[in-house]
Amino acid sequence: MALIGTYECKMDAKGRLILPQALRKQLLSYGGGNFILKRSVFENALELYPESEWQGVFSEVNKLNRFVRENAQFIRSFTAGVKIIEIEESGRLLVSKDLKGYAGLKKELVLVSCGNMIEIWDKKSYEKAIDISAEAFSALAEQVMGKKEEEDGV
Repeated sequence: MALIGTYECKMDAKGRLILPQALRKQLLSYGGGNFILKRSVFENALELYPESEWQGVFSEVNKLNRFVRENAQFIRSFTAGVKIIEIEESGRLLVSKDLKGYAGLKKELVLVSCGNMIEIWDKKSYEKAIDISAEAFSALAEQVMGKKEEEDGV
């Protein structure tokens, strides 16, 4: 099941935010329970995974041979700051200081669904990240998705 939507919310000085109701309902459809919060690989943002989705992601990482230096470094960096969190009944969750600092999160946030996880951005950083012209996005879409047909042999 893919998570859907982009939502704005606020975070208090202690790092607490309340998930928007529509997003909370979607996350609960994964069975509730624990969630995994981690640094994004490519951006100064955070990623929030339902635990079941995280297991799939990490199973791929866990296949790497840890006796290869690059693999060990990747695993160390990939898992740096990973936290198991619970979403309170009220929909509130706490972002640790280290993750808050990594992503540069201030008061205004944007929560963006990305398939099986949610990205958590500082609003200003998110606006910069998506500031791409329609023409540039069109070229990127063709570059990324246009080759799929060739790979699939269609």
